Amino acid sequence: MSTTIVTVGAAPLTPAEVVAVARDGARVEIAPAAFARVAESRALIERLADDPAPHYGVSTGFGALTTTFIAPDRRRQLQASLIRSHAAGTGAEVEDEVVRALQVLRLQTLASGRTGVRPEVVTTYAALLNAGIVPIVREYGSLGCSGDLAPLAHIALAAMGEGDVRVAGEKVDAAAALAAASIPALVLEEKEGLALINGTDGMLGMLLLALADLDVLLDTADIAAALSIESQMGTAAVFAEDLMALRPQVGQARSAENLRALLEPSPIVQSHRGPEDGRVQDAYSLRCSPQVHGAARDTADHARLIAGRELQAVVDNPVITLDGRIESNGNFHGAPVAYVLDFLAIAVADVASISERRTDRALDVARNRELPPFLADEAGVDSGLMIAQYAAAGIVSELKRLAVPASVDSIPSSAMQEDHVSMGWSAARKLRRAIDGLARVLAVEVITGSRALDLRAPLQAGPGTGAVRDLLRQEGIAGPGHDRFVSPDIETATDLVASGAVRAAAFHAVAQAAASTTDSASEGGHR
Repeated sequence: MSTTIVTVGAAPLTPAEVVAVARDGARVEIAPAAFARVAESRALIERLADDPAPHYGVSTGFGALTTTFIAPDRRRQLQASLIRSHAAGTGAEVEDEVVRALQVLRLQTLASGRTGVRPEVVTTYAALLNAGIVPIVREYGSLGCSGDLAPLAHIALAAMGEGDVRVAGEKVDAAAALAAASIPALVLEEKEGLALINGTDGMLGMLLLALADLDVLLDTADIAAALSIESQMGTAAVFAEDLMALRPQVGQARSAENLRALLEPSPIVQSHRGPEDGRVQDAYSLRCSPQVHGAARDTADHARLIAGRELQAVVDNPVITLDGRIESNGNFHGAPVAYVLDFLAIAVADVASISERRTDRALDVARNRELPPFLADEAGVDSGLMIAQYAAAGIVSELKRLAVPASVDSIPSSAMQEDHVSMGWSAARKLRRAIDGLARVLAVEVITGSRALDLRAPLQAGPGTGAVRDLLRQEGIAGPGHDRFVSPDIETATDLVASGAVRAAAFHAVAQAAASTTDSASEGGHR
């Protein structure tokens, strides 16, 4: 477990805090002020529970059964039945980091004091996280409205000491896991069942994790493009700052800045700079890299804006207002999050598509500027990276299918009470698969570009691209030579891409080279 502590209930969680809890195992603490808010709102629920008039979620059934009054002696059963019936997920287990994101985001809502749960519900959810108890949540079950009902019900079921969980990767009975961690199982009271399952926490958690991944992958896409442009004897002139300013798109400018930093110091690029190069202009997949990567960056920035707003939200139904009313609402509908999840899947598919096109150019003797066919050592005997490109192409085809929006595919449920749903959970699940695919496509381009750089010897690569090539060699991915078992190389390169190691190597080398140049210039000025 991480030594980082994230405080819940003092202010909205940041994306970095959610990722720290979900992915890095950070511990959580509840802000003292949160307990006062929770106790105050719980007192209101208890007063309503004693009212002979029905109040939705407190003394009635749920969904299409909202008009059914529930007597006080049946309400504990009502809450438990709600959770058991809604924990209807099926399919493969969802990743631990997604479940922990679910847990901490629901905890934030519970700590808001707007849901009406008791303080012990808040402390139980915090204790589950800190004990490393990960409820088993299944792939299918959520329609994204009313929020992620089934996934959140699996969390609540574990808090009740029912169902299965994982602790340190081992599958165990929830009751046994709670007992081992000295956490009392929850017995839910009025309103608490609804409060535990009405939220967009699953789709939001996966959006935040995706944005963290894309921070790495979009920078890495620029690095991969630089490897391709440099090794294919492309020009960096088209990325000039004044040309980018003619089209003031923010993401495009950021990608072009990365490409300039990576390519302008390159001896390979310098070797053919000028009119004698004989090339009028590069193909779109090289020349338009910052336009495509930049559009993806801008899409991610929009998604980040929506995620930031959602982190400030209190999503529950009914909800307790600041002036003490309990009101039904539709804030659990996942459309705002579902849309941006789908937008990102489109952007991811296109970034992967242009990457694969750059890889294909590098292998084609008619277009790769005098490199060997498929970068093979002995063409005919060796196939080089021919089938690595096939793998990238197959992934890109899959990403195009995953780019089909889920959020337009509403399907009614609950006897037409929930007659329009967001499908945000499904949008998030396919985005996670798409991001994995993008990392693999970029890995193939990085392998290809690095081998092509070696084949340009004795010309030397730039500091950043050369550092990436050297990283691959250090990790056992060999350069030019006779054919070898390619699959392990792709897996290793994918790990280096996804972990941020490729990005770190490139930008560290660029920064060092820039600092060295500055120091040299400064020393020259003092002579």
